[in-house]
Amino acid sequence: MKTRFLIILLILFMVPTMSEAQCAMCRAVVESESDGKTAEAINNGIVYLMAVPYVLVAGLFYFIYRKMRG
Repeated sequence: MKTRFLIILLILFMVPTMSEAQCAMCRAVVESESDGKTAEAINNGIVYLMAVPYVLVAGLFYFIYRKMRG
């Protein structure tokens, strides 16, 4: 059990390192555009991807709150 937990923890710590490789590609695309529309689209995509988990968790807590209150 302890070994499995350590393996999962190690994998979770390695995921951000592996995903950093994509940042150079995004930066190259944004820097190659002159009008800035691509940069705006990437920023909007980041905001949407960041907001969805918060909305889901807030909905879950609201559902639990309603169940506990009534």
